[in-house]
Amino acid sequence: MYTLSRSPRTGARAYAHVGTEISVMSASPHQLIVMLFEGAKTAITMARHHMEMKNVGAKGKAISKAIDIVENGLRASLDAQAGGPAVADLTTDLSALYGYISQRLMQANLHNDPALLDEVDGLLDAIGSAWREIDPANKPLPAAA
Repeated sequence: MYTLSRSPRTGARAYAHVGTEISVMSASPHQLIVMLFEGAKTAITMARHHMEMKNVGAKGKAISKAIDIVENGLRASLDAQAGGPAVADLTTDLSALYGYISQRLMQANLHNDPALLDEVDGLLDAIGSAWREIDPANKPLPAAA
């Protein structure tokens, strides 16, 4: 019926995966973007750790994950059609910034440069913080008349 895994980590990893799936399924579109920012920052933190430990393979994998989140999550979710010209301009600017972030991540990987990871981490912090500030769920209720 059930078999014991070879590693206790396998069970913990599966449990974490299920928890993440449940969070994603119940999240609002706004919360999903917040989760992408958090995932990218976590991958960058892991890349920094692996860089310090001189674990080239794991560092590359973590940076690749961060790039994937930025490109196929954050950048791909931009929608210039969602609003007027101001939104289209903002979308263009964000797309360019996400492209820059991906390039810096690739350079950090190639040159083993933790300063580039710090730069990207700061950029994602700033954008993610602004995104969290505009969470529609945090809007104050209208005053009673």
